[in-house]
Amino acid sequence: MNTDHKSASISRFGFIAVMSLLSMIGPFAIDTYLPAFPAIEADYGISRALLSQSLGAYLFAFAIATLFWGPITDRFGRKKVILSGMFFYLLASLGCALAQNHDQFLLFRVIQGAAASGGLVAGRAMVRDVFEAHEARQVMSYVMIFFAIAPAIAPMIGAELHETFGWRSIFYFLTAFGLVTTLLAMLVTKETLMVEHRQSLHPIRVAKVYLKAFKHGRFQAIIFACGASFGALFLFIAGSPSIIFDFLALSTDDFWQLFVPMVLGLMAGSFISAKFCSHQPAETMVSIALTIMLISAVMHVLLAVFLDTALINIVIPMMAYAFGIGIAIPAFTVMALDCFPQNRGTAAALQSFMQMMANAIVASLVVPMVNHSLIAFTLAQLGFITVAALLWLKVVRTPLNR
Repeated sequence: MNTDHKSASISRFGFIAVMSLLSMIGPFAIDTYLPAFPAIEADYGISRALLSQSLGAYLFAFAIATLFWGPITDRFGRKKVILSGMFFYLLASLGCALAQNHDQFLLFRVIQGAAASGGLVAGRAMVRDVFEAHEARQVMSYVMIFFAIAPAIAPMIGAELHETFGWRSIFYFLTAFGLVTTLLAMLVTKETLMVEHRQSLHPIRVAKVYLKAFKHGRFQAIIFACGASFGALFLFIAGSPSIIFDFLALSTDDFWQLFVPMVLGLMAGSFISAKFCSHQPAETMVSIALTIMLISAVMHVLLAVFLDTALINIVIPMMAYAFGIGIAIPAFTVMALDCFPQNRGTAAALQSFMQMMANAIVASLVVPMVNHSLIAFTLAQLGFITVAALLWLKVVRTPLNR
């Protein structure tokens, strides 16, 4: 741990547990209600395309809100932002459960996304406050394991709740999960941003920090590469209703067959990242991860083109791709934060903004364009990871201070 924060006496186990729960908030809010799409559509009398806007709205709100949470957490501290964001997340989740029409549902999804981003931004900054670089990568890898578990169990939890109690129970569950996370964050974590390290919230000062970040070529390449590489995975998460219901002709109970292998890949990659973070530099780990992802994306295209549509032909390349993501994300995150050691909240905000904007573009624009064909899905995935690889070439050629 950083010597400046040893006095904080944060339990490593408790800290990782809270950060892990915070990391699960986003995947739960995104994936838990996917199996209930047909029921929500029927209840509100809307189309699949219109309901999909609720996913895009959540992601866009999440992305935009990070730009506000970042400077706020650099000014007022990490814990206050986590607790404030979670308070509004609880209200919004309850609002989704009680929404009487699609417009109300969409509004509460926007609030839910904006609120959830606070915990993610502050949590990432908190990890780097407390731990040195290689240890922070290890902690982020452990957090990624739980982040990976969430998309696997979320559709199964959502399907079970929907079948037993109706789709609104999914959002009551999200409220309860958020409440437990909030209470643990309140009891376990301590403030990690010392008063002397806090930054001004003056608009001109904040604008200067963001301008500096936008001019930082290495930082920009890192966060864009991270967003593009994860966007290629999120394509198959956001498009899972079309893949499960339309391409594979499966049912609500079969979502686990797509998600569990992807999560196992993410967990395995995160475990490898944690084990090797003290032996291999972050750049090496990302280079290996991107190579794995490129190969798996090419394999996915070839399987889609030359073989019949089958679950196994989707699962194998997606599991390999997720393995690469599990290795890359912890390294991407710490490298991005280290570009701005005095403004980690802002750096975390911009990274989260880029990742969520990529996800929002995928959910709102790309999925509707490719949901007619599995080949189109795989070509889009290859396009995203190719962009990430090209951006990564810029990172390895750019000095740390530029």
